[in-house]
Amino acid sequence: MASEDDEAAARLLAQLQAAEGEGAPPSGLRRLVRSAGTGARAALSLAGARLQGRSGVGLGTLSPQAIEELVRSLGGLKGVAMKVGQIFSYVDGTLPPEARQLLALLQTQSQPSPFATVAATLEADLGEAGRALARTLDPRPIAVASIGQVHRGRSDDGSEVAVKVRHPGIEAAIRSDFRAAGLGPLFARAIMPSGAESVRQLIAEAEARFLEECDYRAEARWQAEIGALVGGHPTLVVPAVRPALSSERVLTTAWEPGRSFEELLAGAPPQQRRDQIGEALFTFYIGTLYRHGVFHADPHPGNYAFRDDGRIVLYDFGCVRRFEPEVVRAFIRLGAAVRRDDAPAVAAALVELGARPPGGEDERQAVRSLLRAFFAPMLLPGPRPIPASGEWQLADALKDKRTVGKLALPGRLLFLFRIRFGLYAVLARLGAVCDWQALELGFAAPAPA
Repeated sequence: MASEDDEAAARLLAQLQAAEGEGAPPSGLRRLVRSAGTGARAALSLAGARLQGRSGVGLGTLSPQAIEELVRSLGGLKGVAMKVGQIFSYVDGTLPPEARQLLALLQTQSQPSPFATVAATLEADLGEAGRALARTLDPRPIAVASIGQVHRGRSDDGSEVAVKVRHPGIEAAIRSDFRAAGLGPLFARAIMPSGAESVRQLIAEAEARFLEECDYRAEARWQAEIGALVGGHPTLVVPAVRPALSSERVLTTAWEPGRSFEELLAGAPPQQRRDQIGEALFTFYIGTLYRHGVFHADPHPGNYAFRDDGRIVLYDFGCVRRFEPEVVRAFIRLGAAVRRDDAPAVAAALVELGARPPGGEDERQAVRSLLRAFFAPMLLPGPRPIPASGEWQLADALKDKRTVGKLALPGRLLFLFRIRFGLYAVLARLGAVCDWQALELGFAAPAPA
């Protein structure tokens, strides 16, 4: 018999799927706070308090009804506000299962744009090929995210395809969101609570990455490149891009289905399967950075799916960052220095990364706490799980935001830091047991001649 929490999640999902959009998403957090009910306002307030490191508060203190209201509000806004909700769904350790289940809907399900708008976009961008493709689409999207939605269809050769179409007006909405008082800093705190200058840099970095996500031509290039990088991996699958059926607002790829992360966990996979998945995800998100300087900066669980044959399908390559070789080498040196607990080497690596080294002893201890939390799974050798308590070690490490802010870490590195903590949260929920240190050292080792 389904629980009340399961029924609440199913009811909300049905409402989101049945809803019809009204064109461009409304912009600005102020509109959400002004129009949403007390549940959504309380949720945002509690989330902000938790992100600022204040203990004893969090989304988990809200009722499922309040979380449901928050999901509906954020899902209607899309854009940056929905991104914040997605982050909460997988990094807030205070969430009970029912609240996490509701917020997880923001990973792939939101209020869709009308199908007539989808068809019009296909025709405008792809002409007759777009009209033909639209006739094959299931009008009900299989996923609705913050930037676009995905429909299942068939190409002219009869093969099944996934067609992602950008929400109308989303680029302008994102620009407006970042200029709305309060929304940019809220997102910045969701990524990395820090000093004022670091927050400004992070907001600029996040805005640039989100606007890049609106360009599906750029995403198609990243997807093809990363597909080539992991092409020989026995587990990871990147859907092939169909360039002739893609444009700035349309991305068509091979249809590569699988079960969601929540469905995987509900099936209670054996430990060996959990370990294999954990190693594959760590290899993808961390290994591609160390080996190729390419970092997929959006590890939320809606971006992968799981097959019964053991393979993992990777989706959504709109938020990808390339780092220069010298930055990657400095980052590797930073990790080695943290493992050795070598303060001078840590300071030297931070300078190479564009940060200011810590000054007095208090600053050195604050930086040490931050970096040891960041590299925690790799500090000790041998197989071990990533503890769920690690989900909020970052907030604890940054209680003295003024001290950490003096480091003036570049925005792109703050973005990398926060997303890596998000990956740890996913691996903790998965319960994977791996030798994380050995994996990282393997990625950092020079490639064989």
